[in-house]
Amino acid sequence: MRLIGLAVFLAVSVLPPLAVEAQQAAKIAQLGYLGTDRAAIPQLLEAFRQGLRDLGYVEGRNLVIEYRYAEGKVERFPALAAELVALKVDVIVASSTPAALAAKQATRTIPIVLTGAGDPVTSGLVTSLARPGGNVTGLSILSPELVGKRLELLTQAVPGVSHVAVLWQPGGGLGERTGKDMLKGAEVAARALGVRPQFVEARGSADFDRAFSDMTRARAGALTVLPSPMLNNERRRLVDLAAKNRLPAVYPLRVFVDVGGLMSYGANLADMFRRAATYVDKILKGAKPGDLPIEQPTVFELVINMKTAKALGLTFPQSLLQRADQIIE
Repeated sequence: MRLIGLAVFLAVSVLPPLAVEAQQAAKIAQLGYLGTDRAAIPQLLEAFRQGLRDLGYVEGRNLVIEYRYAEGKVERFPALAAELVALKVDVIVASSTPAALAAKQATRTIPIVLTGAGDPVTSGLVTSLARPGGNVTGLSILSPELVGKRLELLTQAVPGVSHVAVLWQPGGGLGERTGKDMLKGAEVAARALGVRPQFVEARGSADFDRAFSDMTRARAGALTVLPSPMLNNERRRLVDLAAKNRLPAVYPLRVFVDVGGLMSYGANLADMFRRAATYVDKILKGAKPGDLPIEQPTVFELVINMKTAKALGLTFPQSLLQRADQIIE
C-alpha cells in the first residue's frame, strides 16, 4: 500500500510541470505589426511572413499577427502603437523609424524588432548597434557610403553627364548625422567623378513639382534620390516626374525600379524583412532584445529597367549590365 501511495504521489508531483510544458509548447505567439501603408510594398510583408514560416510559425496555427497601418500618416503611429500595447502582444515589429519611435514611446517592456530603421542610434532607439540595451533590436538600413556608389553607377549609365541633381528630404527620418553624412558623401563622390551636384530639397510631396522645375532650369543631366521614408512612399510620383522631365535617375531601393524607375542600388529589403523574423524567433524563445546586436545590410542589389532606358534613349554599357542582379525588360 505504501508503494502504491508513493507512486500516486510521484505521478501527481510530475504531472503539473509536464502540463505547463505542454501549454507552453501549444502557446500561440502574438505579434503586433506596425506599418506605414497597407498597400505600399506588400512583398516585404510577405518576405517577413515567409521568414516566420521557415522558422515554424504559421498564422492561424501557432501565431497571430495584429496589423496596424498609419496609411501614410506618421501622426497616427502613437495611437496605433498604444493599441498594440493594450493588446499585450509578445513582440512589436516596426517597419520604419517613425513606427519604432512611437512603439518605444508606448512601451519600455514589450520587445520591438526593427525591419530596417534609418539610424537607430542617433534617432534614440538604441544605445549602440553592438549592444542596443532596452527593448529595441533588429536591423538598420543605414548605409550612407552607398550614396557615392550610386553616383558612380549613374555616371557609367549616362556617360558625359556633368551636372547631377541630388534630391533629398531634410529631417527625413534617418537621423541628422546620417543626413549630413549622405550629403557630404554625395559632394565628395561628385567631385571625384568630375560632376557638379545640385542639392534639391523636398520636405513633402507638395515640393516635387518645384523641385523638378529647379532641376530642369539648372539643366541637370541626371538625378540621384537619397534614402527617405517619404520619398520611398512617393516613389511612383517621383518616377513619373523623372520620366516626364527625361531625367535618368538612380534610386536607393529596387521598389522604385519596379514601378518604372531607371536603376537602383541598395540593400535587399526583402532579405532584411526575412531576417527580421529570426529576431522575433529568438525573442519568443527567451532572448532579451537589448542583448541582440543591430544588424546592417549584407546583401545589396543593382537592378536596371531596360524599358525605361530605351524610353530615355540610353544604351547601358555591357560592363554595367553584367554587374546587374536583375534586369527588367
